[in-house]
Amino acid sequence: MPREIALGDALVPGLLILFVLALLALWLLDTLAGRVGFYRFVWHPPLFRLGVFVCVFGAFALFLI
Repeated sequence: MPREIALGDALVPGLLILFVLALLALWLLDTLAGRVGFYRFVWHPPLFRLGVFVCVFGAFALFLI
């Protein structure tokens, strides 16, 4: 994956695209976890969501290498 992606005349960092993909993946995982009732077992749901986002974004960022 290139370091920068050209969208029109603007160069967009590749990490920005991965950031948006990680947000979409987090939204999907968050919806699934909410429907299953997983958040009953989590002490602090917003902090857990942040941790999951960091893990997903980090996993996606490994594809950039």
